[in-house]
Amino acid sequence: MTKPLRTASQFIQSFSKNGQLGGILLLLATALSLLITNSSQGESYLHFWEKTWGVGTLELSLEAWVNDGLMVVFFFLVGIEIKRELQVGELASIKQSLLPIVAAFGGLITPALIYLAFNHNTEAASGWAIPTSTDIAFSLAVLALLGNRVPLGLKVFLTALAIIDDLGAILIIAFFYTEQLQWLYLALAALITIILAALNRLKTRTLYAHWILGILLWYCILQSGIHATLAGVILAFTIPLEAIAGLEHRLSKPVNYFLLPIFALANTTIHLSAEAFHSLLEPLEMGIFLGLLLGKPLGISLASFLLIQSKAATLPLHTSWKQMIGAGVVAGIGFTMSIFLTNLSFSNPEFLNGAKLSIILTSLMAGVAGFILLKWVTKPVIR
Repeated sequence: MTKPLRTASQFIQSFSKNGQLGGILLLLATALSLLITNSSQGESYLHFWEKTWGVGTLELSLEAWVNDGLMVVFFFLVGIEIKRELQVGELASIKQSLLPIVAAFGGLITPALIYLAFNHNTEAASGWAIPTSTDIAFSLAVLALLGNRVPLGLKVFLTALAIIDDLGAILIIAFFYTEQLQWLYLALAALITIILAALNRLKTRTLYAHWILGILLWYCILQSGIHATLAGVILAFTIPLEAIAGLEHRLSKPVNYFLLPIFALANTTIHLSAEAFHSLLEPLEMGIFLGLLLGKPLGISLASFLLIQSKAATLPLHTSWKQMIGAGVVAGIGFTMSIFLTNLSFSNPEFLNGAKLSIILTSLMAGVAGFILLKWVTKPVIR
């Protein structure tokens, strides 16, 4: 291998190891999608994602295959991360988990209230969940960029908070974004879930049965009216704990380096114009902007402060309140899950376009502001 190629390889490996590469690929995919959408090839690009593709009797647009199919794998990865944390990780005990749980709840409810303050009793009210989510890949990439300036306790806190945040998003999708139920398919999904739970209890070493049943579960949930990605979470919770570490290791790179960039390509087809940027001052876009950029740090910091003042928890090790506020700002990076919730909230193209543009710009601002704030209030830690 020549020296330039070796240097490039080492550079990419360094970014991959630090968790930054996934965030960079997401940004590049988003920029590429915006560039193509607003070029002379824009209409062809949109039609490409709208093309219908069928497997047997099931026909979906390519965008739907990404959002309802490929994203199941993302939710499966999220599910096994949550299961691991609940059983053997930072959320395994009440004492360990109380601060990130309460902080995540504050970071969920405050943005939702801010959004509803702008959009109550309007057509856009259904988007109240959009600013409630944190993009775990982007937020941890920002911390990785800061290197040893960030205390380990703060990294653990933000990781646990983001995982709980994902669990909150999953529950929101299950309870608030469910269409009319098809009870036969729902009953079949419940039966498959019981079988998967039994396999988990039996601690079966081979997972072939899980994968076959998982595909059937996905199809039944897709047809039942509940969002299909929940099949990934259900399947994850029935995987034996012993198999989780290996699955996480095998899935993290394909999900972060392939699946999520594909999701970004399919879901950031936004027309940029003077009108689009002017719409950022509309209630829908302002609700998202202030919900993520103000509501997230305010809710996380206030909930954490009240809990710590009550002596029920303490600040993470070697972490100051300024750093907690900085972490709250970083948690305002909504991106993946916020865009996903936008697709569930609206069918109006104008709402979709405005909401996604607001999410992208606000997430970028939250990442930059969080990075600057944390760099300002911390010094490199010698370990």
